[in-house]
Amino acid sequence: MSAPTDVRTGARTVTVSVRYFAGAKAAAGTRGEPVALPAGATVADLVTALAADHGDALARVLGAASYLLDEVAVHDRSTVLADGAVFDVLPPFAGG
Repeated sequence: MSAPTDVRTGARTVTVSVRYFAGAKAAAGTRGEPVALPAGATVADLVTALAADHGDALARVLGAASYLLDEVAVHDRSTVLADGAVFDVLPPFAGG
């Protein structure tokens, strides 16, 4: 299955469902959102786009957050995103 195409530009895109938890949800002002990026975009590209879209409050959270991609922890920000992926933003949690 190939990536969808942006009808305005003709460029191939991927759409990722981003879900925010706890402080990330408060900083983003939403529980989640679909984000369209160029095909071949990475986790780093997505994090940069989220910070640009939501400002300094979310950028700070993103700097300390952990991420899940399709329910698997992401440690390599060069991981390429697949169309339809689910990306979870998990800020640090207190407790034990």
